[in-house]
Amino acid sequence: MGCCTGRCSLICLCALQLLSALERQIFDFLGFQWAPILGNFLHIIVVILGLFGTIQYRPRYIVVYTVWTALWVTWNVFIICFYLEVGGLSKDTDLMTFNISVHRSWWREHGPGCVRRVLPPSAHGMMDDYTYVSVTGCFVDFQYLEVIHSAVQILLSDNPSRVMCQSPDG
Repeated sequence: MGCCTGRCSLICLCALQLLSALERQIFDFLGFQWAPILGNFLHIIVVILGLFGTIQYRPRYIVVYTVWTALWVTWNVFIICFYLEVGGLSKDTDLMTFNISVHRSWWREHGPGCVRRVLPPSAHGMMDDYTYVSVTGCFVDFQYLEVIHSAVQILLSDNPSRVMCQSPDG
């Protein structure tokens, strides 16, 4: 049995999804993005379930994984719309933190090439306000990095049933 079967392809796809979701989870934790943290956590669990179902020949687990994949793609399309401010959404709201903190994407201040400077607070400002942080020189704005992360998740969420049903010849 060669490694060009649908089963082997799905195992490789699940492994890549797992690595990508773990990487994304780390950066969402760094930015205290609670909604994406919860979504990533569920995704990691379902991908492990799909991986187990593929290895152990459990079709019900693969069906759960397939249904979740559709929801995962929908979530990532929402993330893309959120950061590109499509349809009245604003990346400056506290939606991703469930309105419990003022944290934003970790990439906002730590993106590639970004120079972070803390400005002195004004006399009537709050000490923990994000207006005191100046970020300049970023190669890519943070919202585009978040969009790239979501686009990678969508690309890795290839239709699992299509992968499983392909013939060994290709």
